[in-house]
Amino acid sequence: MTEAVRADGSRWGAASRDAVRRRSLGGACLAHGLHDGYTDLLYVLLPVWQAEFGLGYAGLAVLRSLYYATMGGLQVPADRLAARWPIRASLAVSTLVAAAGFVVMALSGSLFGLCAGLVLAGIGASLQHPRASLLVAQAYGDAARGPLGIYNFAGDLGKALFPVVVALLLGVLAWRPVAGLMAGIGLVAALALVLVLPRGTLAAAPARAGRGHGERPGFPLLMTVGALDTATRMGTLLFLPFLLEAKGGTGATTGLALALVFIGGAFGKAVCGWLGERLGIVPCVVATETATALGIAALLVLPLGPTLVVLPLLGLVLNGTSSVLYGTVPDLAPRGDVGRAFALFYTAVIGSGGLAPIAYGALGDRAGAGVGLLSAAATALVIVPLVLRLRRPLAACDQDRVQD
Repeated sequence: MTEAVRADGSRWGAASRDAVRRRSLGGACLAHGLHDGYTDLLYVLLPVWQAEFGLGYAGLAVLRSLYYATMGGLQVPADRLAARWPIRASLAVSTLVAAAGFVVMALSGSLFGLCAGLVLAGIGASLQHPRASLLVAQAYGDAARGPLGIYNFAGDLGKALFPVVVALLLGVLAWRPVAGLMAGIGLVAALALVLVLPRGTLAAAPARAGRGHGERPGFPLLMTVGALDTATRMGTLLFLPFLLEAKGGTGATTGLALALVFIGGAFGKAVCGWLGERLGIVPCVVATETATALGIAALLVLPLGPTLVVLPLLGLVLNGTSSVLYGTVPDLAPRGDVGRAFALFYTAVIGSGGLAPIAYGALGDRAGAGVGLLSAAATALVIVPLVLRLRRPLAACDQDRVQD
């Protein structure tokens, strides 16, 4: 079994190992929930910025991309920069920098200041994903897939909570004080991370030859699967409101539908990580992607009422696959560099999340929302033969584990 050790090489006592794991997972979940919440609360602020600065939709897209592209594009260099830092310090600093971005937004009196704050917040967010994922992977070793699913689930909780809080606050405050309050939450979270996370960098003693010796040819394929899974999710969410409208739904119906998808997705991320651990990675992904394709196709033929019933189940498989894939990154990390592997993987999925809506949107403009949804379902099915090709490298990892 992989045993956690301190940065100086001394081992954590057996009695405290479970406490160290809980504190590591709790801190990683706190960081993920905060940073993902920061990311999605921007959607609530876009209409306010549009009214204040007279921006069109293209301008709003640029504003969002300042944060999103910075966060995605800096995953690898930020992880490399922080590779020698204690993970505890990395997560606290990343949260402080993200909070500082919201301070700049709160104090800005111009569009330039807003843009500078978004970029600074994106820089802070770029460090969280690879470092927090590595923390969980190292704390739990070979049993990390389930805890990584919980870490993934925590991000969805942040996505659900922060936009609602910001929307309520905007009813009584201007957006700049609201941004200041968000910065304050970030500062409190950074302090909490310092108090909660174990001291010293957690380093996992090599548990298998595959992590520390040679290349695993399946990692590029795993990144491709992750990017396509993200593309499927983005395409489905892009066209879902228009499909509901065509079925007679209202704006309130769309809000309910998205809530049902996200609730199902949050539980899917928590559950599918554990299922992947018990049923196997490949069978679990094949099942979730096939169910996703069938669920998307069902949306096209069902009336409005049954569609709403199906949406939580669709959300479960639509979002749940990602937990299985994240949990597989340590197994296939090139040269055993798990931190860099997470940074590369998140770069691929975040990049797909930015580009896929553009491609699906262009197709939808030409052929309609129905064809766009079918293309998303087809993308899910494309994943099935690709993930089947992961059986050999994953079997090699399992063999290494048995030998060790």
